[in-house]
Amino acid sequence: MMLLPIVLIAVADSAAIQGVWRTEGYGMVVSIAGPALKAYEETAISCLPSLSAALRPGTASGPAEFANSDGQVFDVSAEGKDRVRIHSEGAASDMFARRVAALPAACAKPASNTPLANFDIFARTYGDHYILFDQKKIDWPKVVATARTKVTGKTTRAELFEIMKSMVEPLHDAHTFLVDPTTKVRFHGFRTGTDALIKGGSESLLTVEVPKAFAATQKYLKGPLHSWCEGKVWSGKIDDSTAYLRLLSFSGYSKKGTFRDELAELETALDAVIVPGLKRLVIDVRINLGGADPLGLAIASRLATAPYVAYTKEARSDPVNRAAWTPGQASRVVPTAKASFKGPVAILTSGLTISAGETFTQAMMGRRPAVFRAGEPTQGVFSDVLGRQLPNGFRFGLPNEVFRAPDGKTFDGSGIPPTHPAPVFGEADRKAGKDRVLEKALALFAAGR
Repeated sequence: MMLLPIVLIAVADSAAIQGVWRTEGYGMVVSIAGPALKAYEETAISCLPSLSAALRPGTASGPAEFANSDGQVFDVSAEGKDRVRIHSEGAASDMFARRVAALPAACAKPASNTPLANFDIFARTYGDHYILFDQKKIDWPKVVATARTKVTGKTTRAELFEIMKSMVEPLHDAHTFLVDPTTKVRFHGFRTGTDALIKGGSESLLTVEVPKAFAATQKYLKGPLHSWCEGKVWSGKIDDSTAYLRLLSFSGYSKKGTFRDELAELETALDAVIVPGLKRLVIDVRINLGGADPLGLAIASRLATAPYVAYTKEARSDPVNRAAWTPGQASRVVPTAKASFKGPVAILTSGLTISAGETFTQAMMGRRPAVFRAGEPTQGVFSDVLGRQLPNGFRFGLPNEVFRAPDGKTFDGSGIPPTHPAPVFGEADRKAGKDRVLEKALALFAAGR
């Protein structure tokens, strides 16, 4: 998963696109004046300033680069006179924005910071952009109406947080979160029954739970595991012709933090794994916390035998009609000239295969020969997270996109099912030192599946 940055625009020709732009979907308005831009988060009842960005030197022609204070870089090229294409490095698709006459009047006014004003913006943003109300059978207007009766001018910060949390917690969606930076209180959703190992937070998961969970796996390996990408990627051998690749995330691969550096680190790891004599490959994403989708596409390209569409990405485009989407943008897997592998591949998944871990799994579903998936269904969240901030400082996020398979199917909510189910990290198996998911994969290899 990527958390969508607040600023989503740069300019290909600063003279041509001075003015005000509104994104198609995503609820953003951007004002560009000279080398500076200001972005706003818009609903029908609000327009809140977010971040600013400045044109980077040396981008006078071609796709220009703007950078915000966090060093996030965005490329944009013109699409005719009144439309621009926006690309955020590390994202699997682009966004588009159309010219509008002026900033909405609300953007020039200080936002009201009452409990009710904060509540209404929160509720409206979910209503405008959340993708799974119908699938999850949630009557959002009813939820909003019930919760709104609890908000008064005397509602405290802590009380308002709990009211908002109570509204979205029943979604059980791992791409929903709510944070109060002032008090450090936070909420993060998860699909029911999949959060046992992560209740202590992501840091505890990686440092405490991962070693415990994979202790049995080590017994199936020949020799030690090798660490890559700042400890997010591990590789080893099951035997002389079967490689094991564990991907704990698709982010945090480089201290420099840029997508290009992260991709370079991943390519180095793949060069070490894909070597002459390799006949079988196990890719373990049973614990994968997500990150940049294109990193998963880079792995898929190393394993592709022919070009194919991995998925098509769309975003909600109408605040009322939940069946309205932006035009789909296809992400393709194309065989690479780098070291590649065309033989049998197994992917191990679980409910902690999250976000970019899932888009990678989805990207591998079109590969031929077919990849078999052993384990349990993935978490069921694919969208980048649309991040927002309220006047009182609360930050929250939600999914506003879908990743469609070539046949139009999506896996949000339920996750991608395994082709060969097997229990993942069961307590009895862990005590017995068994990894039944890996055993399933090896048995399928042995059977020539």
